[in-house]
Amino acid sequence: MYHIAVSFDIPADKRQEFIDAALEDGRLSDRDEPGTQRFELITDAENPNRFYLNEAYDDEAAFDVHCQGEHFAKFFSIIEKFAEGPTWLIKGTRVEDPALVASK
Repeated sequence: MYHIAVSFDIPADKRQEFIDAALEDGRLSDRDEPGTQRFELITDAENPNRFYLNEAYDDEAAFDVHCQGEHFAKFFSIIEKFAEGPTWLIKGTRVEDPALVASK
């Protein structure tokens, strides 16, 4: 499974606009992109205007499909005017434990 995590810093007066855009991107990506496994919007514990997107895909190719999709483009067309980011925190493939996979 391919994972990414990014952060965005948002002006306080644009907070709800960012939340709405990110949740819509996640909801529509989950609905329309079969390779999307998880799309989470997380608020920083200390800074309410810092957000993290924690996403998981079947593989890197599924993430590439997401990045080329209309939901991704719409999200960035909305937030590019005010958001700082994305700052990449994680980008890679999860290492599976064969013992755990075999036991399931």
